[in-house]
Amino acid sequence: MRLRNITGSREMIAESRFVVHEPQEYKGKWRELFGSDHPLRIEIGMGKGRFIMDLARMHPEINYVGIEKYSSVLLRGIQKMETDPLPNLYFIRMEAEEITDVFGREEVDRIYLNFSDPWPKDRHAKRRLPSREFLKRYDEILSKDGVIEFKTDNHDLFRFALGELEPAGWRLLQMTEDLHHDEQMLSGNVMTEYEEKFSALGNPIYKYVIAR
Repeated sequence: MRLRNITGSREMIAESRFVVHEPQEYKGKWRELFGSDHPLRIEIGMGKGRFIMDLARMHPEINYVGIEKYSSVLLRGIQKMETDPLPNLYFIRMEAEEITDVFGREEVDRIYLNFSDPWPKDRHAKRRLPSREFLKRYDEILSKDGVIEFKTDNHDLFRFALGELEPAGWRLLQMTEDLHHDEQMLSGNVMTEYEEKFSALGNPIYKYVIAR
C-alpha cells in the first residue's frame, strides 16, 4: 500500500527545484527546459523514483520526466534526488489524465508504465493506465516510432491490457508472462521497488512492449 499522507509533503514539493510546478507551460517545449534536444521519455506512476532515477543515471543522453500523483510518494524521489542530483530528470506531481495538457504532439519517444493501480472494479476500467482511454492519450504525445513498456505482477490487469490493444489500434512487439525467466526480455531490465519485492517472493512479472 502506498503512503498517501506525510505532513508537509506538499509544501516540500512546492519548494523543490527537481519538480516542474507549472508543467503546462512546457508543453511542446520540454527540450528547452532540459537545454538539449535529447529524446524525452516519461514514467507515469513513478512511485519512489528508483526505476526512472536508475535509467537517468545510466543514460545521460536521454531526458526523463517522472510523474506521480501522491505527494508523500513523490517526496521520496525528491529526497533521493537531493543526495544524487541528475541533470536529465525532472518530476511532476499530477494526475495521469492530464498528460495531453503537459506534453505536445509526438514530443515523447517512450512511455513507461510500471506496476500501475489495477483498479479491479469493472466500472473503473477506464482509469487503468493500459486502458484504451489512456492509449488514446498516449497516441497524442508519443512519436510515430515511439513505444510503451508496461510491467505488472497483476495477471488480471495484464490480460486486460492485452485485450485493449487491438480495439485501440496498437500492436504487440514483445511480451512475456515471466520476465525474470525470459532471457531476451530480461536483458537490460531495470527494476522498480515493487518489482524487486514481488519477484523476491516468487511472483511472475508480466511485461509487454507495444507500438502503433
